[in-house]
Amino acid sequence: MTQSPPATPTPRKLFVNLAITDLVRTTAFWKRLGFAFNQQFTDEKNATCMILSEEAYVMWLVQPFFQSFTKRQICDTATASEALLCISAESRDAVDELVHTALAAGGSPAMPKMDMGFM
Repeated sequence: MTQSPPATPTPRKLFVNLAITDLVRTTAFWKRLGFAFNQQFTDEKNATCMILSEEAYVMWLVQPFFQSFTKRQICDTATASEALLCISAESRDAVDELVHTALAAGGSPAMPKMDMGFM
């Protein structure tokens, strides 16, 4: 008697929610890096929804709005790390270009340049 393979689960969507101080500046920064936004989850005051894929999104929420979803204190990212996020790229040259664009858009380096091989 053979068993049927397990059913493939329905893909779930992931919404990573991050607190920000400036919605316009954050949106402009990520647009400059080539990301699109889902207008269904975006407004001019509280939040914007950056599309990573059909199944993954980043919700950029201004701090007072973010605070309405939690009783915990918001992390001061000037002195502490809130999250480590990684974005894939097709090549080392593509990584370098993405970093260059991010710095030109107002970002700042978190660490010195590293080469982690396949990563």
